Amino acid sequence: MSKAQIGIYGLGTMGSALALNIAEKGFDVAVTNRETEWIADFIAEAGDLARNLHPFERLEDFVANLATPRVVLFMIPSGKPMDQMIEAVVPLLSPGDTIIDAGNADFHRTRERAAALAGQDIHFVGLGVSGGENGARHGPSMMVGGTDHSWQQLKPVLEAIAARHEGVPCVAHLGPDGAGHFVKTVHNGIEYADMQMIAEIYGLLRNGAAWTPAEISGLFAEWDKGPLKSYLIEITAEILRFHDPETGHPMVDVIKDAAGQKGTGRWTVVEAVRMGQSASTIEAAVGARSWSSEKETRQTVQARLGGAREALELDGATLADAMMAARVLGHAQGFRILAAASGEFGWQLDFARIAEIWRAGCIIRSALLDDIARAFREEPPQTELILSEAFSTRLGQTLPALRRVVSAAVAGGHAVPVMAAALQWVDTMRQGFGGANVIQAQRDYFGHHGFERLGQEGRHHGPWWA
Repeated sequence: MSKAQIGIYGLGTMGSALALNIAEKGFDVAVTNRETEWIADFIAEAGDLARNLHPFERLEDFVANLATPRVVLFMIPSGKPMDQMIEAVVPLLSPGDTIIDAGNADFHRTRERAAALAGQDIHFVGLGVSGGENGARHGPSMMVGGTDHSWQQLKPVLEAIAARHEGVPCVAHLGPDGAGHFVKTVHNGIEYADMQMIAEIYGLLRNGAAWTPAEISGLFAEWDKGPLKSYLIEITAEILRFHDPETGHPMVDVIKDAAGQKGTGRWTVVEAVRMGQSASTIEAAVGARSWSSEKETRQTVQARLGGAREALELDGATLADAMMAARVLGHAQGFRILAAASGEFGWQLDFARIAEIWRAGCIIRSALLDDIARAFREEPPQTELILSEAFSTRLGQTLPALRRVVSAAVAGGHAVPVMAAALQWVDTMRQGFGGANVIQAQRDYFGHHGFERLGQEGRHHGPWWA
């Protein structure tokens, strides 16, 4: 038997899908799993692809049957399980070999692991994989963080299995150590904001304008033919067409309105705050998911304080413009976070390339990303999307609609946390002179912190200290 070009440890949903994708592209793949009883079932279900899959129950045999320099990809839970597997596999590896963490990992831990293994000439890659099970099986978007050496090892396999946009693989080497995992984290934060915006518009139409799910589905289906075209709009239109087989009601009406989350949205917010950046749309989306989980509390508060009572008159064109403005602003905040991290960690992220690899395979793929990539390509080194000619023009056209929708929602008592956060952020950024001078005066008054004077260098104090 020829030795495998790559080994995959972890045959859960994502690991199995990646292994089948790689095997289908003609590569030999060694596979194993902690629960060894899973291995035979996986091989049996692989059908004809089993000819390229080489199962092993022992970690030693799994590693020994990899071509050198070895590539071992782990698709397992991050944190302690990953640390345990690194400890177990490193003694079996040789200088020049590469370990890949393909799960959703804290990029700080990825940086630490990469630094720790570099002394042994073991290369550690943080691989962000987006697209869910279907993406992993048929073409994900992938974000690679690691050394040039490891990228040259991985490039043939990853480019072969990646999603494609107009024939170009949606995978890129973005930088060293934690760059790939960080970009994936921000991707997920933008995903949170996009999903919440869609939910807010659905809620306004369903609860404020008394549209049926079928009518809202039709609107979203129309949007998916134009500038708002995206995977999330597409699947929402599809979801809203379904009926519950048990009750006959629209399926969405029998689903408890309590959203789950796995943590990557929170990580985005934490890192943005740590770096002094605004992630208000993502923070609002994370908060909205948390509040949604308090179903009983919300029902109690509604009984005590009353719910939204104002009917809304909304048209599809206004809502489309409002959605576009909010999405532009949410993406703009995401790229600001990427820019801050790129500077802090010396990654030199290519923002145009990031937008390009998000155009297919991943959850936030959309027509908007074509425009974002173009803006970064045409106006480098522009990192402020809202200042690019294309997007400043688009915001000039769509912000009035966002203002009308948010104003109507607030006046009627309807919750739109993400759209309101987007509007408040851009309104703050549009103020060349704001009210922060009062805050600086307060800080100096109670803490002698000092402040800058307009047109003068240095730190100054107010007359209250005279």
